[in-house]
Order: sequence, then C-alpha cells, then structure tokens
Amino acid sequence: MEKYRVAIVILNFNGRQYLEKFLPCVIGNNYSEAKIYVADNASTDDSVTFLKSNFPEISRIQLTLNTGYAGGYNNALKDLKEDFFVLLNSDIEVTPNWIEPVIKMMENNLEIAACQPKILSFKNPDTFEYAGAAGGWIDMLGYPFARGRIFDTCEKDEGQYDDPSEVFWASGAALFIRREVFEKLGGFHEAFFAHMEEIELCWRIHETGLKISYCPESVVYHVGGGTLPQGNSRKVFLNFRNNLWMLSMHLPFSEKIWIFPTRFMLDLLYVLKSLLSGRSGDAGAVMRAWMIIIFSPLPGKKMIKNKRRNIRKYPGVYQGLLAWAYYVEGKKYFSKIIKKNLDIKA
Repeated sequence: MEKYRVAIVILNFNGRQYLEKFLPCVIGNNYSEAKIYVADNASTDDSVTFLKSNFPEISRIQLTLNTGYAGGYNNALKDLKEDFFVLLNSDIEVTPNWIEPVIKMMENNLEIAACQPKILSFKNPDTFEYAGAAGGWIDMLGYPFARGRIFDTCEKDEGQYDDPSEVFWASGAALFIRREVFEKLGGFHEAFFAHMEEIELCWRIHETGLKISYCPESVVYHVGGGTLPQGNSRKVFLNFRNNLWMLSMHLPFSEKIWIFPTRFMLDLLYVLKSLLSGRSGDAGAVMRAWMIIIFSPLPGKKMIKNKRRNIRKYPGVYQGLLAWAYYVEGKKYFSKIIKKNLDIKA
C-alpha cells in the first residue's frame, strides 16, 4: 500500500500531564509517514516549556488565542499539507498499529471522508468510552449516541461491534479526515467553540454524498470526562446550544416544525429533573441555550451549500425517539435499539 502522509495533530490546552503520559505512545506509532504536531491553544501552564525540553523533535504550532476545539483546530490545520489529518485528544493512549487500518479502509473506499477507531475507556479498558465508543449515531430529534454508549450507559466491549460500519458521526477525540474534504467544507464551525462541532462537520460531509466510517481494527483508550459532571453547567450549555444550532442549520423547515417543539418538551423534562436533583446550574444552562436559539440569529458565515435532506435519508440515523426507547422501553444498549448495522467495505 502506498504510504500516504498523515498529520497527527494534538490540540493542547493546559494538558502538560497528558502530554507527559501519552505523547510517548503516539511517537511510538509504526506508521512511517506520520508527522506529529502539538498545537498549543494558548496554554497558561508549562506545556510549551515541557515540550521544548522533553520532546524537541515534535513540531509545535503556537496559537495566541484559545478559540476552543473548533477554532483551535481550524487555525492549527490551515497550513498543513499532509493527505490525512488525525485530530487526537491529548488524553488518549494509542496502540502500536492504530493508524494503518484506518488509512487502508479509507483508501479502499474513496467515498469515506472521515473515520474513527474503536474508543475504549482508559480507566476501564474492557468498556467503551463515552466520547465515540464504536461510532456515532443520532436519533430523529438530534440526540447523539454511539454504538456501545447510549446516554450515560457504556457497554463492555465483547466484540459485538467488531464490524467495520458506516456511522453518522466520528468522534472528535480521534478523528481521521481527508485534508481536501476538511478544507473544502471550511473546517469546523468556530462559533461552536467546543462540543458537537465534529457532528456538525460530519453532517456537512453527508450532505456532499460522502461517508463516515468506524474501523474496529484500530483501538485507542481515552481518559475523557464521561457523562457531564455535576456543577459544570458550561459544558451543559455548550452541548444543548450547539446541538440546537446544528439542527437549525441542517433541518429543512418541514422537519423543524415538529422536531423543535418535541425537543423543547423533552429538554424541559431535563430542566425539571435537574431542578429536582439540585442542579439549578444545569437547568439554567439549558434554558439559556433555548433563549439563544429563539431570539438570536444563527452565528457566523453560512457554511451549508448543499441541499438539505430529510434526516431520515442519512445513514446512522435512528428512525425513532432515543429517549423513549431508553427511559420508557428500558433499552440501554445499542444492539437492543438498532437491529441492523450499516456494514461498510473495509
């Protein structure tokens, strides 16, 4: 197989401890045409000094302003010319042969624009990790979930998702994407700052007719944050606001007129649950997100150039309501909800 040039780009913000722990295994990858970059997102710790002293061979990209995951990666990638970008979280442990299977899959199927590896938990290595698991799906109302993770339930990895599969979104924790596709689509929507930006980009990829895939032969272990921690209402706000922004950008009017009222009622239940649990900050974050959606125009430049399609037309979309299946029917596992996977040629 021809060796395609790969840029592994780690966006770092005050993550000195993760660089120290996980950068050596990234350096030890066995893909000869991979070049590693650490893009520092205006850290205030000693990350840059640490890199200069301990990993002088690593290329550094210094960003002067922290513009989050979305803006940080847009700025970090704009001058890179490798064939593939690998956007890798700093808190990920990779395995020796994690690059080759993904590149091989994408070269065997030129319709695959982006791909993710199997993402397991660093703390519980036999369990799928929250941020991506075995590839991302979405339901009719725009709630994201993954093969191996629904809401806060993460399954054990027992080989049940060891099939290469087409998915709706690939995790931003370890995202492989063709450089030409990333550039053509204008990268991430920077107004998102963090959370949901990779799902929104994957939605745009689908609108071009290209595919997103999951490669089980590639395995990484993610520390991650799991479910949203209590007290972090900022993360709750970003997740809800960005998800609603994404739906506003992509759904045709014929779907908005029923999806948004339904979403509002379900999100209101989340608000009530948060209040009853003493998490008033989370409740306020959700309502603040809705106020922005209702009273403020969509942010930034218009990035959607393709015709909006009914959400049912895309692969990796559950043709039902995830909350009903999970909370009412008690279906906690992906395999209980989705009976047939979307196999893709590896």
